[in-house]
Amino acid sequence: MNTLQAGAQAPQFTLENQDGESISLSTLLESKQVLVYFYPKALTPGCTVQAEQLRDHKEQLAQYNTVAVGISPDPVKKLKNFETKKELNFDLLSDEDHAIADAFGVWGLKKFMGKEYDGIHRISFLIGQDGTVKHVFNKFKTKEHHQVVIDYLAAH
Repeated sequence: MNTLQAGAQAPQFTLENQDGESISLSTLLESKQVLVYFYPKALTPGCTVQAEQLRDHKEQLAQYNTVAVGISPDPVKKLKNFETKKELNFDLLSDEDHAIADAFGVWGLKKFMGKEYDGIHRISFLIGQDGTVKHVFNKFKTKEHHQVVIDYLAAH
């Protein structure tokens, strides 16, 4: 796994959101910087807490001209279910073949309860309007992810 670092050019992507609409990073970057956060699986406890915190703090992110976008290998239908059940207010993008996760360097070997498997590592990238990675968030607890991001934005 070769995770992108700050200063790198972010891979451009267009993925379907929970409504089946095509969302492009380049379009999002026209007006805001983007927090691209990768999460393993919709509707699991950790992913739910992380998404709910971003939902509840959307306005704080907006104060820093930042919008959050979640990416997982879940199909569009499951993302719609996640959005509806948890009343999420931002785009969830489907990366079923994990091509974008690969491009960002967040797809790789994981270990859980003694088993090894390939999956998404919970890592977030702050992408500036110029398309470069401004910061990589890779050390946080799911319930504190939003605050780590907001604290970084406030300091920079």
